[in-house]
Amino acid sequence: IIPAFAIGRTQELVYYLHKLFNQNRIPDVPVYVDSPMACEATHVFRKHPECFDRETMRVFTANGEDPFEFARLTYVKDIAESKKLNSLSYPHVIISASGMAEGGRVLHHLRNNIGDRKNTILFVGYAVKNTLARRLMDGERTVKIFGEPFDVHARVRNLSTFSAHADRRDLLDYVQYCPPRQLKRIFLVHGDPEQAKPLRDALRSKGYQTVDYPGSGESFEV
Repeated sequence: IIPAFAIGRTQELVYYLHKLFNQNRIPDVPVYVDSPMACEATHVFRKHPECFDRETMRVFTANGEDPFEFARLTYVKDIAESKKLNSLSYPHVIISASGMAEGGRVLHHLRNNIGDRKNTILFVGYAVKNTLARRLMDGERTVKIFGEPFDVHARVRNLSTFSAHADRRDLLDYVQYCPPRQLKRIFLVHGDPEQAKPLRDALRSKGYQTVDYPGSGESFEV
């Protein structure tokens, strides 16, 4: 089970799975994208090949292949078809929204599979504290899904390399395009305190003196 955001992350996963299948580097198992929004978003991606990068053009488009379509892949929109996935007895992969496992069809798949040691729940990005995804990533052995407690017996894995956010160095490089005399105030409103506070201090060391990391309920006059 791969909880994944419907726009961007799901398409990226499909791209890499397609590439790995073509290279015979992963087992030949069916892959299901179970998210109506992801299905629609993928259609938009597919309609605009002019936006593909050079690697996509070389690996897929130049060979007449659709990067978001391959033999073992099925897009699931219908609710009844989504429910049928719960009864599959053979190895398979389900990619379903949402990425932080706080809503969407992935909750049904987690509820039906989290107690089986044969299953793997694979996270492919950052999860905010107190979300179901983060609790699983942090190793909690019992979690609530739809208000009911479930013991976690499935393996939980995390691939942080899929994170879409710029890292500390990228942010520091980016902000220097606007020197301190022009950028009069910076608010850090995303990220956990253990990352945001050192970033605040780093920005101040580069001359950006008015950098704030607001707390809950804190207000500012701009």
